[in-house]
Amino acid sequence: MHSVFLGNPGTGKTTVARIMGKIYKALGLLERGHLIDADGGDLIAGYVGQTSGKTKELIKQAMGGILFIDEAYALNRPHANDYGHEVMETVLTYMENNRGDLVVVVAGYPAEMDDFLKMNPGIASRFDYTLDFPDFSDDELVQIFKEMATEHDYTLDELAVDALKVVLSSWGREEGFGNARDIRRLFHGVVAAHSEWVVESELK
Repeated sequence: MHSVFLGNPGTGKTTVARIMGKIYKALGLLERGHLIDADGGDLIAGYVGQTSGKTKELIKQAMGGILFIDEAYALNRPHANDYGHEVMETVLTYMENNRGDLVVVVAGYPAEMDDFLKMNPGIASRFDYTLDFPDFSDDELVQIFKEMATEHDYTLDELAVDALKVVLSSWGREEGFGNARDIRRLFHGVVAAHSEWVVESELK
């Protein structure tokens, strides 16, 4: 059940991993089905010898559920090489010895994740599934914005939607595009601007 998630930030990788955990629990494949979300910084300690212990602690928290390693490719960067190998050797050992008790999901950009899977001969063979998470279309991003607005008791009229589409059409879609993260940032910026406008209006 171990999986590789490929895609830019904000494409729903963590959300899908969390849903997978609930499904696996409902099917009786995992005891708890919870998600432990980690990145390289959470797994690496200050010294090479300490990294294994820090990694083991997070893995123990994830037992019975899913260990989600976001931006896993960071473990393969030159400055983290020794640490990264120590992390993955520890993770692979637990994956092998705890089948049915632990699911590991690694996530990140497609090209970088390809290099990550090659950093250790045993890594690629341990992951059964690879899922691609494409960037959201402009229409999908508009829908996400609308849902965020509804959750906070805001309503977008047609002029607001048209303005939103103009903003989205100006965004580039290069690697690293934030998708829903950028929409969330935009929404919070709009809310802040609206609040400022309300305050100024009341003072006039």
